[in-house]
Amino acid sequence: MNISEKTELIKNQALKTGFNEIGIIKADFLSSEKEHLQKWIDNNYHADMSYMKRNFEKRLNPNLLVENAKSVIVVLKNYFPQKQQNNNTYQISKYAYGADYHKILKDDLYKLFEFINKQIEPVNGRVFVDSAPVLERSIAKKAGLGWIGKNSMLLTKKGSFFFIGELIIDIELTYSTKQINSYCGSCTKCIEACPTGAIIKPYIINSNNCISYQTIEKKGEFENDFNLNFKNNIFGCDICQDVCPWNKKSIPTEDERFNPHFLLLQLEKKDWENISEQTFNNIFINSAVKRTKYTGLYRNINYIKNKQK
Repeated sequence: MNISEKTELIKNQALKTGFNEIGIIKADFLSSEKEHLQKWIDNNYHADMSYMKRNFEKRLNPNLLVENAKSVIVVLKNYFPQKQQNNNTYQISKYAYGADYHKILKDDLYKLFEFINKQIEPVNGRVFVDSAPVLERSIAKKAGLGWIGKNSMLLTKKGSFFFIGELIIDIELTYSTKQINSYCGSCTKCIEACPTGAIIKPYIINSNNCISYQTIEKKGEFENDFNLNFKNNIFGCDICQDVCPWNKKSIPTEDERFNPHFLLLQLEKKDWENISEQTFNNIFINSAVKRTKYTGLYRNINYIKNKQK
């Protein structure tokens, strides 16, 4: 079996496994990203996410993640929901509506990994889903799966509501060469819509002001002089994606694992404000919302509630 045949088998199997798009690149040092990442860290735009600085070199070099790495297989998985929350209630990011995407994508990538080992040849490798030092959006862009929008998200002509996963392996494959040009043009809707000014200029996010960072990654209580407008977002934020014209082309996911718990869509503001830890655990038992824990979510609800008095 030659390299081209191996590549086609892997791509076909990835689609059968349920991924929407797949690209493959050579496991090379991402030299073009180094300066951008370094400036971002030097400006302290990573806030308290010290792991961004700690694993700097690993983020740029797949060979530091998998010994003798040859290929990076990158996949996209659509998560755009069929039904959404009422706009008047407290909001959680759409990616957290259903089951935790980390587990879903990892499980599906391991199925692909097993297929490669059994049907093509024995390989060594690792699966990555937003939980290790991988510049996933840059890798997806390099693989020709989209372009980086001014909100720093990976954009495609089908929108940006996609999860990204990677499988780094030690065999050579045929690599994607087609690059997609940016189709953002002069549009700045994402920048203008951000209520905290976190998108300080195109492609640059200051995490210190980002609602997603503050409602998920930020630990402990907010300082007394803390003053950001979260709108109604209590876990993550989709504002810069919701206003993007390309997301008008988003198609609801067919993966039922991303469907929300039936109670989630019924919660009104007063329900959120009085949510018990037991109800929280029942609704978000398998959700990424568990990351912020009940105490973190309640902190966010109280902050917004007090701001809106």
